[in-house]
Amino acid sequence: MRRVAMHHDTPIRRSALALLTVLLLGGGALSYSSCSKDDDVTTTQRPYMPKEEGHATPEESDEYEPELTGTVRYDEYKLTAYHFNYRSQDPYGNPAILSAAITIGDEVTKAQPARGLLLYNRTTAFKEADAPTQGELTAQKIIVGSGLIAISADHYGFGATADQHQSYGIGIPNAQSSVDALIAAKKLLPKLGYRWNDKFLFNVGYSQGGQTALAVVRIITEQHPELKITQTIVGGGTYDIGATYRSFIESDYSDHPGTVVAVILSFNEFFQLNISREKLFKEPLLSHIDEWYYSKNYSLSGVDRRIGDVPVSQYLSDELLDLNSETSRKLMAAFDKDNLCAGWTPRKNEKITLVHNKTDKTVPYVNAEQFYQFAHNEHGVTDIEMYARDWGRQFDQSEHETGAIYFSLKVVTSVSGTFGILPWISLQTIKEFF
Repeated sequence: MRRVAMHHDTPIRRSALALLTVLLLGGGALSYSSCSKDDDVTTTQRPYMPKEEGHATPEESDEYEPELTGTVRYDEYKLTAYHFNYRSQDPYGNPAILSAAITIGDEVTKAQPARGLLLYNRTTAFKEADAPTQGELTAQKIIVGSGLIAISADHYGFGATADQHQSYGIGIPNAQSSVDALIAAKKLLPKLGYRWNDKFLFNVGYSQGGQTALAVVRIITEQHPELKITQTIVGGGTYDIGATYRSFIESDYSDHPGTVVAVILSFNEFFQLNISREKLFKEPLLSHIDEWYYSKNYSLSGVDRRIGDVPVSQYLSDELLDLNSETSRKLMAAFDKDNLCAGWTPRKNEKITLVHNKTDKTVPYVNAEQFYQFAHNEHGVTDIEMYARDWGRQFDQSEHETGAIYFSLKVVTSVSGTFGILPWISLQTIKEFF
């Protein structure tokens, strides 16, 4: 592989992760699982840096244009990645400069326009190296051959904001960063010499990415009526995060405990609940929060191993286990504010495909059922498909990962069907990415 970094000589760090569980479009657990199989690489721990107040920065100017910060060529994958910074918002609602990647397969050239754009809402990332601009491009590699240009936001807490706590599992702020990245990329691409058919825009994501992609539909509906999504394809996501959390408390189990904790930390931080850690977690987890989460040295699988395959009641506080406690009610109220199954009206002509493994033990199937009820039954969205089966465990993968494989296949067949072309990648090749 030949990797060339240009424009400000931005260093590009390739992810040490083995291929993430969610290929074509990411995944996390609690909607959001990306099960890295790598060994954790520990570097010097950097504490979480709180948001600074009262400083003037370029993000406060509407004149800020997207800025190309790096170009990386991956010969073996036949793609080029362009990294850029753009103006958006942080999860508090303040202006911020965020980062994203544009990835283009070799079938798209400056002389040969792309078939369209694909907004890829990325998988769970716990380590800094997991972000698109840091070299984690598993999903983007899969779409090489499709003729689409992919845009992938790092989201807050990675890339340009790597010194901040990530907005894990908060759908609406992450969707805002994705939509703003899309708009910025459409400004930047012509300057790079690329053209595309603006009639086609696919919006996709699995697990955490699925949650983000549905929130993208909401952001576009409410803020950008001029944008039209050709098809939104989502899988394995927590569209009602409160219901998902409640199910973990009631069942006393999650097969990805690291994500449950990450969600609580994010909502406590960005909704400014100011709940002390002692009211949220038990030992030994309590004493390791800074190391396991804020250092960003550990993968999700690394954090899961450290917490252990234990009941939820062994690491969450007694106050959280009591859904009627003041602490629980405070947290659940914040979850409700990010609920994608209430509080907005999707356009009736949205084309949405929901993919879910009915036996998923990471993200309950009830999420897909609730969003279908909300969109189709309550708001009359007619072009919505529920692609859900009892796939169980296949291909040596967990139920959540098995769902990701079928999700990826659905994306390939949907895109190829839209353009009347043969699928550019096979199920066998998809399976090899796991």
